Amino acid sequence: MLRAKLSVVCTWALAGSALLIASCSSTVEDKTAGWSPNKIYAEAKDELSSGAYDKAVSLFEKLEGRAAGTPLAQQAQLDKAYANFKAGEPAQALATLDRFLKLHPASPAIDYALYLKGIINFNDDLGMFSVVTRQDLSERDQKAAKESFAAFKELVSRFPDSRYTPDASQRMTHIVNSLAEYEVHVARYYFTRGAYVAAINRAQIALADYEGVPAVEEALYILMQSYDALGMNQLRDDTKRVLTSNYPNSDYITRGFKENSDPWWKVW
Repeated sequence: MLRAKLSVVCTWALAGSALLIASCSSTVEDKTAGWSPNKIYAEAKDELSSGAYDKAVSLFEKLEGRAAGTPLAQQAQLDKAYANFKAGEPAQALATLDRFLKLHPASPAIDYALYLKGIINFNDDLGMFSVVTRQDLSERDQKAAKESFAAFKELVSRFPDSRYTPDASQRMTHIVNSLAEYEVHVARYYFTRGAYVAAINRAQIALADYEGVPAVEEALYILMQSYDALGMNQLRDDTKRVLTSNYPNSDYITRGFKENSDPWWKVW
């Protein structure tokens, strides 16, 4: 009798285990299972257009697998990168673009991939804190700006007739100006704190690396004032001659440093 009861218990235990395993092994239904690659792409584009970037990314990823080795899969990679970018995920977007550039070096969309890579780095900022601190590109870390410039430069060099080249060229000019302003920003920081040798070094970097950009005027002024503070009168006078020769109406000579209209810490 006891053996019979144990047998019943074991049978029920085994049945329960089977049900548990069956329930665990069931998967969520994939609504795209019967869709063609073209339908998946159309749905992904609709999600992208409506701002549902996470859904768009998921569909583009499915399409990459379903249409592997086809131009549509390549397009899905590019669109996924754009969706990641719009979703505020630049790292994922850049990783996707780098993979695309490596896997498809002969793709007719290489110019767009380079352009998008430049745009993503160009727009890389401090998120919500860029609003709070009101920093511009010249006051941020320059790694993203330099990577953006490199992508745009490759685009302009390799694809001079691309539809994206004119805009990339304009952005390159802005980046160069901002990189120069960054060096001057640092030089000014050192100067105002009495670190005149450091100020001279950073001002000289701006002059050597970014000839002809607007920030050169202030770089010369910082250089002149730093030499003056160190009692290096000959170098001060030589620098002043260069400044007045190139900028005869320079406000720096008559007014000194320009006042910032908004301190970095001012929120309201």
